[in-house]
Amino acid sequence: MKKLTFIIILLILTVFCGFYFVYQYSIGVADTKNYEDITFRVASGESVKQIAENLLEKDLIKSKFYFSLYVKSQDKENVLQAGEYILNSSMPIRKIVSILASGRALSRERDVKIIEGWRLTDVGEYLEKEGVSTKQKFLSLTKSAANWPFDFEKPKMLNAIPANADLEGFLFPDTYRIYKDDNEVVLIKKMINNFADKFTAKMAEDAARQGRDVFEVVTMASIIEKEVRGYEDMRIVSGLFWNRVKNGRGLESCATLAYISGVDKPVYSLEDTKIKSDYNTYQNLGLPPGPICNPGLNALNAAIYPVDTDYNYFLSRSDNGETVFSKSYQEHLRNKAKYLR
Repeated sequence: MKKLTFIIILLILTVFCGFYFVYQYSIGVADTKNYEDITFRVASGESVKQIAENLLEKDLIKSKFYFSLYVKSQDKENVLQAGEYILNSSMPIRKIVSILASGRALSRERDVKIIEGWRLTDVGEYLEKEGVSTKQKFLSLTKSAANWPFDFEKPKMLNAIPANADLEGFLFPDTYRIYKDDNEVVLIKKMINNFADKFTAKMAEDAARQGRDVFEVVTMASIIEKEVRGYEDMRIVSGLFWNRVKNGRGLESCATLAYISGVDKPVYSLEDTKIKSDYNTYQNLGLPPGPICNPGLNALNAAIYPVDTDYNYFLSRSDNGETVFSKSYQEHLRNKAKYLR
């Protein structure tokens, strides 16, 4: 009799432990094979049972039972809020419930669009205009790569930034969705992490094989971004500029003059080229001390994968922005007279 009782208790414990394991697995483990974002709507007054059915129908959960059980166990039956949410099919039940209970629906989100080629000052002014931050606060947070003022982990590739440099060049231009009550730190984190995702390990390895680190590549990419449009033109200009660096010449980039003066001109004067600044690539050899803007993916790729040509000079037409290349200085002067008015 004692043996039978022991066996029954053991079976009960085994079933209970099995159920508990499956329950914990169901609410806490994500499906890592599927990452599709889905817009999910919770209607006003909708029951937990109906929400569970809708989630199952959209393949966002595997079990209505475990979803309902978890909601009840967390005492969240009356806190799942109506609205539209972005859910990911890889999210575990625990995270889905947390999102639905937070009330952070799409109606409470907003788009923030950071343009390729914007400087930190441009981003700061835009965020102030949009009510996300003040320009002063944004610039104070991004002024130093060495003194990390954030509570999120610094991506390893940012260790290549010199101690005296700011985060110029490493805030990836893109359209970001943030909640209306989010501050500038949330956006900075998204931009930095986006850069770390876009600048892949292969890109870093390919750059290293050329003897260039991440900071040098981003610096070159930032100049390319401001100089020309179109990926193929960017690659040609990249080859031209890297050849100038290799041959110990100045880049003679008008984009760096615009960075110094804060003024974009179709043509810069001889006096402009004599401005005293470490960023003046007419007066200094090689790359400037750091990036002059935040480049996009095309410019970053162009800086790593240049095209070698016979061209030595280029300009952007003042009427349509088309890039015109030339092999000799005399040809370049003729193109300037023809296209820069």
